[in-house]
Amino acid sequence: MNMFVVMVLARMHLLAVTADCSAGTGKITCETGLPKVGAGNGEIQQILKIVFGVIAALAVLMIVIAGFRFVIAQGSPQEVTKARNTILYALIGLVVALAAEAIVALVLGKV
Repeated sequence: MNMFVVMVLARMHLLAVTADCSAGTGKITCETGLPKVGAGNGEIQQILKIVFGVIAALAVLMIVIAGFRFVIAQGSPQEVTKARNTILYALIGLVVALAAEAIVALVLGKV
């Protein structure tokens, strides 16, 4: 119980210090211990667009490959199931990549 109280008080102190640091007019510099990054929102968004584009292209390629496997399966239940699962997982990956790009655009305010 005592450890819980100490942790709560430490957290409250941390919040108070953070509030004092961020409540200023911008003239107060806060040392958070995080590394400084020279890239702005634009550069980060461009890099992530490329990454998400590559992921989306790979998902589409996997869908095409699975389509060929589906046609070549010749009615074999195991091969048809593998091809369907590949298509399903590639579609899920495509949706995740598109949603991730939309979330990044929303967070960076570029919508």
